Amino acid sequence: MEEVTERQRRAPRRPRAQEFLRVREARESDVEAMVDLLGHLFKQEADFSPSPAKQRRAIDLLLAQPTLGRLFVLSRGTKVLGMVSLLFTVSTAEGGKAAWLEDLVVLPDQRGKGLGTRLLRGTIDWARRHGLTRITLLTDSDNLGARGLYLRHGFVASAMQPLRLHLGRRAAPVPTTLSLLA
Repeated sequence: MEEVTERQRRAPRRPRAQEFLRVREARESDVEAMVDLLGHLFKQEADFSPSPAKQRRAIDLLLAQPTLGRLFVLSRGTKVLGMVSLLFTVSTAEGGKAAWLEDLVVLPDQRGKGLGTRLLRGTIDWARRHGLTRITLLTDSDNLGARGLYLRHGFVASAMQPLRLHLGRRAAPVPTTLSLLA
């Protein structure tokens, strides 16, 4: 009997079902967790600030109209640890459906554990299975952790420079070296 106990003690512990990480499409029950995650993301991004009502409205829209895009969450049991938004468009350059990776965020206390990699891989795999031709994203230039994550997964820098027009509100001018009048 003691031998069995010793063997059990040396054997690696099997994780319980609720401990398994999984990337899955988001559902209604995930909305509040995703609003919270977006709050963390927009606190660190230079161009945006958190607005729970706006984030909830966008999440609700995407859940109601999956032809616009998909939301994915990384969960352990019932706890949502991260999320990503994949928004659809058509690329005339690629000749097919493409996507914008709009948001990728992991809870601050869960960062540095490979969860962003799990979430990004799951999203890329889904996009491949569904015939998307390209995923494009924007990230703050000084967010070296995020940039490194994307580069490790095959994303490359683009020669194209993003420009943004906010409709319905006046955006503060941003100093730039771009000359459109040359």
